[in-house]
Amino acid sequence: MVQKRTLERPALRIKIDREGRTIQPNLRGFSSQGANKPFKKVIDVSSDDPHRTGMAPISFVRQVLAVCLYPELLEENTLPLDVRQRAKRLLGVCSGGSVGSYSTATSGLPLVKKSIADFIMKRDNGVSSHPENIIISDGSQKTLSLVLHLMASGTGVTQTGVLTPVPCPHTLPMLTDMSGVKLVPYQLKEEAGWTVELEELQQALATARGDCEPRAIYISNPGNPTGHVQDRKTMERVIRFAAAEGLVLLAEEVNQDSVYGQGKYFISYKKVLFEMGKKYAEKVELISLHSISSGPMGECGLRGGYMEVLNIDPAVCKYLRNIQLTSSPAVISQLALEVMVNPPTPGDLSYKTYARNAQRACEFLNGLPGINCEPAMAGVFLFPRLHLPPKLVEEAEMLGLQADVFYCQKLLEEEGVCLGAGCENGQDDQNHHIR
Repeated sequence: MVQKRTLERPALRIKIDREGRTIQPNLRGFSSQGANKPFKKVIDVSSDDPHRTGMAPISFVRQVLAVCLYPELLEENTLPLDVRQRAKRLLGVCSGGSVGSYSTATSGLPLVKKSIADFIMKRDNGVSSHPENIIISDGSQKTLSLVLHLMASGTGVTQTGVLTPVPCPHTLPMLTDMSGVKLVPYQLKEEAGWTVELEELQQALATARGDCEPRAIYISNPGNPTGHVQDRKTMERVIRFAAAEGLVLLAEEVNQDSVYGQGKYFISYKKVLFEMGKKYAEKVELISLHSISSGPMGECGLRGGYMEVLNIDPAVCKYLRNIQLTSSPAVISQLALEVMVNPPTPGDLSYKTYARNAQRACEFLNGLPGINCEPAMAGVFLFPRLHLPPKLVEEAEMLGLQADVFYCQKLLEEEGVCLGAGCENGQDDQNHHIR
């Protein structure tokens, strides 16, 4: 029986989004309707959808996919040679040479899984990765949903619990709720740049026991929405904690290609796990997630992602590989995944370089009254704290709204800027934030 659940936090997001969509049509006719707004269009910076905010797609990605969708372009000499060569190779692994065919395997095309495994080995300086441990799906959210549904069991004190950071990705509370899994929050330390503290993990676990059965810990690295990049010592502490408590480690690493903080670099949980020796490398159950939606590609609408599973029971792995039997992942998104993990290299005709402006945005926010922002080291978000006047907080309470939601609504109505309220990311204390 499917239980009816109240989805409170996601409703906040829907409310703000709906207002964002209704203001725009009113603006087009405000001169005749009298709706005099001080802005010409709504600027939405709340989303982690780069193309929605105006970022142009990567030419190589779109060119390869265009040729795959319309193979006659293989003869188009105006397209770079490496584009046509890649498209021809990808079409060669599609049934009938067409992206319109079904995927030949429910867990992903063998060539794409091999490219992902090669990417992981290169990223982790030779730590082995095997295609049979790669499972492709329609995005990291779908991947995580498959895992959570598999883990979900029990009710009351026996219900599966997952330790989850606060703040967390704004879609996570709804996803855990829909999966029948209880969210067990642990607070990130803002004053230290949104770090994961072992004491917080231990306290969250102790508090949860007797209320549910914690079976996993969810880690976002680089952090969403904080942009924090974990260091090796922190990751080692998390791994030891997971091993000691018998927790599955769910490592969401979708922003691994977007690390830009000075002196910061991404290390995967898998790499750290293997470098800690057999005691941990052969014991800790690890599921790591990646996606084409984040990072330089930002292809959210194509819905492609994968997970790599380690030390998971073989019967469970087999089930995960076959769980999409009736709805295998879309072929075109798998081909986009292959391009992401196997991009052009220096010397290729389509090789490009990219630049980022996160530091400048952080400095701008810290220059505004009533706002302070911890520097982000990665990802697509900044997560500044608001110091709201008591009068605004009181007005929000009278309206039955969270103060950060009320602030976002006012900013949208008066300035046409749409932000994400921090409470969507699990923040429910007096330290109000925006995303």
